[in-house]
Amino acid sequence: MTPHDDAAYTGAKQDQKRLLQWLLDQACPLWSTHGADRVRGGFHERLSGTQGLQEPRRARVQPRQVSSFAQAALLGWRGDAAALATHGLDYFRKYYRRPDGLFRTLIGPDGASLDERALLYDQAFALLGLAEAQHVIPSAPLADEGRKLRATVFRLLRRKNGPGFETGLPLGAPLCANPHMHLFEVALAWIETSDDDEWHALADEIGALALSTFIDPVSGVLREHYEGDWKRLSGTPGRIIEPGHHFEWAWLLLRWEGASRPEVRRAAFKLIDAAEQHGVRNGVAVNALLDDLSMHDPSARLWPQTERLKASALAARLTGERRYWVMAHAAATGLFRYLETKVPGSWYDKLTAEGKLIEEPAPASTFYHLAAAAAQLTASVSEAERLNA
Repeated sequence: MTPHDDAAYTGAKQDQKRLLQWLLDQACPLWSTHGADRVRGGFHERLSGTQGLQEPRRARVQPRQVSSFAQAALLGWRGDAAALATHGLDYFRKYYRRPDGLFRTLIGPDGASLDERALLYDQAFALLGLAEAQHVIPSAPLADEGRKLRATVFRLLRRKNGPGFETGLPLGAPLCANPHMHLFEVALAWIETSDDDEWHALADEIGALALSTFIDPVSGVLREHYEGDWKRLSGTPGRIIEPGHHFEWAWLLLRWEGASRPEVRRAAFKLIDAAEQHGVRNGVAVNALLDDLSMHDPSARLWPQTERLKASALAARLTGERRYWVMAHAAATGLFRYLETKVPGSWYDKLTAEGKLIEEPAPASTFYHLAAAAAQLTASVSEAERLNA
């Protein structure tokens, strides 16, 4: 239990109010109006101030925006999240779906295909958008659509020899942990809204793969890139580890079995500790280390700050330990630096190694990270308040 007068918890509680207010009163109004393309449909890839840019649009952005508005609605946003989710999903289905049922990775602002590859990463976000949309437009067809896409992913992207999934079509790219992480996230999201046992099986499969393959049994760090037999990729690419993904995997593992299985909790906490001790520099989580925990890329994007906040807030909720509230407050403090923009509700995406924020259009893809961070911090503070009532 966390005492109400504890400074670390009090700081995190104040951060929660500030982040939630920013999300509901600034970010949602900006991105639901200027971020939605009311002429061509869908959502803009980036905003320059309040101007949506007419540029190529990645598949992942469309369902991420659907997820963001659905999350915001659950947190109290009074905008028309159902209409926005419908707007985004209709556009996504129309312009991104391939004849084989998977989704292409890139189109032009006019809807023309620019990249026909079907990446596992993008299929995961298609599934996430469908799962989260159910919170604002509950309907059996969305669940059926999710099951159908899952079956297509299994048929076309599941590896024929060994565990896990291919990176995409056409085949041949190195295997990657990151899209598996988002499939893990997808399975956990569907478990919250569905009694379909296949989602539980998918979560269990990927959780087990993380513990057996992605996470080094000695150092506890998680590598990103692999050969086709799940051996570490040679050279520097095989040595790269990302603090942001360490925090994100820890958050997912704790949601999966971290409350009941000691070995899962240990692995998650080890990921958090490695990222916090070696991957945080000048108050922010950096982009990349090498597997000996030396610095590789000391610049810092916004999204790792949200994952640091999510992991520490959930760890605080599960353990009640003060050190995780300290970490959550520190993560929020670093995150808020990126939100101090000229346009309310926008954000900076990049902080240089020298501590300079880069002036450039704000990527819509980050909204999903921020909404999830606000949701997790709100859930953790609410649980602490309930326990201390």
